[in-house]
Amino acid sequence: MSFHDDLLAQTEAERAALIGVPIIQSALAGRISHDDYTAFLRQAYHHVRHTVPLLMACGARLPARLEWLRTAIGEYIEEEMGHQEWILDDLAACGMDRAAEAASEPSLATELMVAYAYDTVMRGNPVGFFGMVLVLEGTSVALATRAAETIETSLGLPRNAFVYLRSHGDLDIEHTGFYESLMNRLDDADDHRAVLHAARRFYVLYADIFRSLRQDGERRDTARQAA
Repeated sequence: MSFHDDLLAQTEAERAALIGVPIIQSALAGRISHDDYTAFLRQAYHHVRHTVPLLMACGARLPARLEWLRTAIGEYIEEEMGHQEWILDDLAACGMDRAAEAASEPSLATELMVAYAYDTVMRGNPVGFFGMVLVLEGTSVALATRAAETIETSLGLPRNAFVYLRSHGDLDIEHTGFYESLMNRLDDADDHRAVLHAARRFYVLYADIFRSLRQDGERRDTARQAA
């Protein structure tokens, strides 16, 4: 079995737990509110804006034996640049204040996932960052375009409110084969363990973001009322 296939097999339970989170299932069925969708976009902004800095940090810390992987990271950086701006545009198309959303704070769950990503790169084996890539891109391919279609229909929002979901879903489909080839080229057992360990953790951390979306929305409502 290739390492990529083994990685998918060993994280199957965590992947199923993520997809089974109630708000994700509701989104796929077109049963979420405008506040649910904007809450998702808000937290996506707060982790997506770290994608390029994390890729840069990962590339800088790779050992010389993984120069080929550093080159691949350069390609990722070029394609991921500016995606957080798509999210702010989507929020504006949903009637939100673009500047206010850019200045907002991440939820606890989002902050913890981003912090763990930096910790993985800076303290552990930087190759572990590709465990996060598996979780975010794999979930995007499985859910993004499908969710965008059902949410657009149910909420009646304009098509330009779904640029991030649609574009990222399509782009990540292109990335999956590239990612598989990179993982199958890794031949070090410690690198394999780092990617697998990180993937398991990121599935849990990413699921926690979705679990907390409605709680964060309620807190924002309370803060607005108090003001």
